[in-house]
Amino acid sequence: MLNVRRIDQTDLGGKRVLVRCDFNVPLKDGQVAEDTRIRAHLKTIQYLLDRGCSVVLMSHLGRPKGGPEPKYSLAPVAPVLSKFLGRPVQMAPDCIGPETAKLAAALKPGEVLLLENLRFHKEEEKNGEGFARSLAELAPAYVNDAFAASHRAHASVTGIVPFVKASCAGFLLLSEVETFNRSFANPARPLAMVLGGAKVSSKIGLIRNLLPKVDLLLIGGAMANTFIAARGNPAGKSLEEPDFHGEALKVLAEAEKAGKKILLPVDVVCAPSPEAAASRRAFPVSAIPADQMALDIGPETLAVFGSEIAKAKTIVWNGPVGLFETPGFDEGTKGIARAIVANGSAFTVAGGGDTDAALEAADVKEKFSHVSTGGGAFLELLEGQELPAIKALG
Repeated sequence: MLNVRRIDQTDLGGKRVLVRCDFNVPLKDGQVAEDTRIRAHLKTIQYLLDRGCSVVLMSHLGRPKGGPEPKYSLAPVAPVLSKFLGRPVQMAPDCIGPETAKLAAALKPGEVLLLENLRFHKEEEKNGEGFARSLAELAPAYVNDAFAASHRAHASVTGIVPFVKASCAGFLLLSEVETFNRSFANPARPLAMVLGGAKVSSKIGLIRNLLPKVDLLLIGGAMANTFIAARGNPAGKSLEEPDFHGEALKVLAEAEKAGKKILLPVDVVCAPSPEAAASRRAFPVSAIPADQMALDIGPETLAVFGSEIAKAKTIVWNGPVGLFETPGFDEGTKGIARAIVANGSAFTVAGGGDTDAALEAADVKEKFSHVSTGGGAFLELLEGQELPAIKALG
């Protein structure tokens, strides 16, 4: 389904290589607070260093407003990279310009230069041709290893490709592409998709794209409330979208016609408000009181979902099935996470939005076969959209 030029099939030995990374890491008191995204790129960087390359790394961080902002500097990333790579990492004063070009040209094999935040230049997000050309002048070869930015047609992601002599995908980007292909192009079946989150309106396209591919769709979270209410059940004070009742019913009808199974909650954990977790109680979906909000899937639903998850051979999960950030309404999401890893034999994938945080909360992240590094990019693939970076490297 997705094909890109590979780093391990591209002649890069001894070259100066420009690598697009995703170092959009959280910072606290001028230090990197969490280094997962940095570690995710080490395989690609080390591969290049082992082949005598000099390496120029570039990334964005945060959302600066069209110019340099010290709080969004990538400088704190350099010492962390240096520690992991066991060698100095120079920090450039900018991502383009004469001084940066001079530093890049002076690199010897095995040396590493980190560019300053790409988004300090508004031309990055505007995919400015001049900016892309300036980046391309830093190295003759380009590797995109930033899956999380690959749904953006930005200068460092797509604009640069025509102006370099060689371009390819790094190992992190390849792992995302290969995981998606394994999950949906030729999956071990049954293929179950667990879908949560708040709004049907934001995921109706995703559901329609997935229906022909999956064997089973398990829907939870606030988006399930719209389906429940569309079937004529009382919603109480639950978050739901009355304007999408018709679409929800159409999706259910389409699934039935196609012989696909959609499972919705049979019971939900309710409270008068998210702040009233102490008074939470489970109700059948047919009997949600008028003064209550559905804030998590109930124990019967978790048992039913868990039984189906145990039979699956491929499981893809996007979105929590309850208000998991609030104690008392996190049991459904944690239960789903534990049920998925308890399967033992399935290929398990999670990604998008709050799913990563849900896995951390359930302490099962390391037990998934793959956890996607790209929220928006992962969702756009699920929706059937073509990612600009994939197209550029195809």
